[in-house]
Amino acid sequence: RAKAEAARAAMGGSASLLPREALGEYQGCLPRRSRHRASLVLASSSAYKRFSELLPKEERENACSARVPKSQILTLPELRANPFQHRICRVFSTSDDGDDSMSFEDFLDMLSAFSDSATPDIKSHYAFRIFDFDDDGTLDRKDLEKLVNCLTGQGEESRLSNAEMEQLIRNILEESDIDKDGTINLSEFQHVVSRSPDF
Repeated sequence: RAKAEAARAAMGGSASLLPREALGEYQGCLPRRSRHRASLVLASSSAYKRFSELLPKEERENACSARVPKSQILTLPELRANPFQHRICRVFSTSDDGDDSMSFEDFLDMLSAFSDSATPDIKSHYAFRIFDFDDDGTLDRKDLEKLVNCLTGQGEESRLSNAEMEQLIRNILEESDIDKDGTINLSEFQHVVSRSPDF
């Protein structure tokens, strides 16, 4: 119940209950370990309502088995101005086609990770994956440069000089790279985040 309320608060919208038969159908197609979480979130299912509204009208009846294209996911107000919007879609999408479309399960995972009730470990795990632009399991200099560029903007007036970028990356690594291998792994990232209560 708390997770459902947090997901609703995180993504906005009013509560609208998923019809019982649709809930049963959806739960039936989930692995057993996911059914409990789905029940919690779907109980007040503004998530279901928001997901189905991203689909064309003729596909809304079968929202549990549909995939929403990335272009539609990016219309969500919470993602529209997010500098990591494309990475968020990439990280949460389970599409075999690599098109970053989302199933309802993907959408729930995204809502859960960004909800106020998500644990710091979950939040930092997904943040790390989002910042790992080359998906190699570490944040290296190239990942950090892309991260800084996303945060500062891509325009000429906001772009850091090469010297400023190099100094900033050096500072980040000095603060975060505990084993001094020139990259930041997940545990190092989580250690730094644990000292930042505002994360």
